[in-house]
Amino acid sequence: MKKLLKYLKPYIKESILGPLFKLTEATFELFVPLVIASIISNGIDRSDTHYVLKMGGIMVLLALIGLTCAVTAQYFAAKAAMGFGATVREEIFKNIQKRTFSELEKYGTSTLITRITSDVNQLQTGVNLFLRLFLRSPFIVFGAVIMAFVVDVKGALIFTVCVPVLFVVVFAVLLKSIPLYKKVQSTLDNVTVKTRENLTGVRVIRAFNCDDEETEAFDKETSALKFISLAAGRVTAFMNPATFLIVNVATLAILYFGAKEVNTGIIERSALVALLNYMAQILVELIKLANLIITMTKSVACAQRISEMLDEESGSAESEKNADGNSDKAVSVESIEFKKVDFTYPGAGKESLKDISFKAKKGEIVGIIGGTGSGKTTLVNLICGYYGSTKGDVLVNGKDLKELAPGYKEGEKDPETTETGENTVLAMTKFMRDHIGAVPQTAVLFSGTIEDNLRWGKKEASEEEMDLSLKRACAYDFVYKKDGALKAEVSEGGKNFSGGQRQRLCIARAFVKEPEVLILDDSTSALDYVTEKNVRAGIRELSENAITFIVSQRAASIMDADLILVLDDGEMAGCGKHEELLRSCEVYREIYNSQFPESV
Repeated sequence: MKKLLKYLKPYIKESILGPLFKLTEATFELFVPLVIASIISNGIDRSDTHYVLKMGGIMVLLALIGLTCAVTAQYFAAKAAMGFGATVREEIFKNIQKRTFSELEKYGTSTLITRITSDVNQLQTGVNLFLRLFLRSPFIVFGAVIMAFVVDVKGALIFTVCVPVLFVVVFAVLLKSIPLYKKVQSTLDNVTVKTRENLTGVRVIRAFNCDDEETEAFDKETSALKFISLAAGRVTAFMNPATFLIVNVATLAILYFGAKEVNTGIIERSALVALLNYMAQILVELIKLANLIITMTKSVACAQRISEMLDEESGSAESEKNADGNSDKAVSVESIEFKKVDFTYPGAGKESLKDISFKAKKGEIVGIIGGTGSGKTTLVNLICGYYGSTKGDVLVNGKDLKELAPGYKEGEKDPETTETGENTVLAMTKFMRDHIGAVPQTAVLFSGTIEDNLRWGKKEASEEEMDLSLKRACAYDFVYKKDGALKAEVSEGGKNFSGGQRQRLCIARAFVKEPEVLILDDSTSALDYVTEKNVRAGIRELSENAITFIVSQRAASIMDADLILVLDDGEMAGCGKHEELLRSCEVYREIYNSQFPESV
């Protein structure tokens, strides 16, 4: 929690004024029992109506001042809490954006969603209540004890026994419940996973008629959440009855001993009433404090989870540090070379790529083909910097990747390399991604307009540039048939477009950028052969000033490439042109013959 307090710095004024106004309100509240005692002793006992009305007016004035202070305190506390929550969400989102693919896979989407939504909401509520009540409640409790001594020293001794016992109970519950609420939030992650899977995969679930099985699995996750929530609830539920019991016993003690002293004339009735009012104030404040402790317990558990993620050094930290300045776009990518590159995913028992070596030059099209799971996507992910090679070198213009990072100084010590080599490769991702245009396997569009999506590749792109890219990607016709054309709406995930249309829009988005390195990862799988042929013509036109990588399982998609890499179970089975591979590479020949049986 302490590490997150730095995000309250912009709201220091509100964080001070909120509790200050609450303490002011509490101070006026502590005078109320004294006013009541004065009304009884000087007004009612003496039948002085004027005095009663005068002191009653003072009580109303105290109430109005207290209300004004309370509303003002609430305003400042809410402003600080909401600002704090917004800042923490922004920091979490930035942290997610900086993370490498392996780190994102380690956390999982559901955990990240829970932390940026549920955890931050709980933390925000905790900050709000903390600023309003954390100082006010103890102030009232200890203030009531002090005022009790002012009224009657002997009766106040009961307070000195009652209050420490109450605090022991409160902190015992606090220590017991924090770990439990941390487990509650972790279990909530699992429920989020199952919910997300069912929502995104609803078509598959219904197609296979697995509704009952998925409902049963979801019930299992929610039952686990229910069990741990009940366990945490049982602990915190002990606080209120324990508090009521202790305070009521103390109240009985005051009435018992106070009544005797009133009868013997040691103290006045007004003093006894004041003592009872102060005990009632303590009871009310401890109930508030108990609820605050429950909320703060949840908030602390959430804060720990958020802090763990924010404090964990991202593999791309070196990249961000070196890339504070703009990358040097004037440096052209003339060649990309792999030298005996190996790659193993974190936690995997086997290498996904082994001993990969090749060199691609500007103006060349490199085709990458192989069976499912052969490592095609993994190879292009290394070029994009999503992962770093475990072994071997990835060279750009004959230089190690890190040497192209902004701020790199020749001879400086290489940062410590992680299991997947992320620190070394990711030191240059800012540079590399400024020069790369990539179309992933899954066509991803964002809500907005077609124009908004195309400008992801180039923010200042003109309408003529976008039209040219759409024509090269064979998307021009269907785009301009829509109402609004470039201004046509794109729903979340591009659900209002067919699979082939989404792929062509994603290709057009990459074309708009006119990248020096173009990567198409099986991005024409939903296109018919005629459309794909036309798209390949557009790729060939664009590739004159770029290095183009085309990943495909179709031999027709890459057979006219300048260089074809054939992968088999992570290893290079062949490297060369189409005709050469037909003669020398059995794996390529099998793929080709399976797709063109008439050539056999």
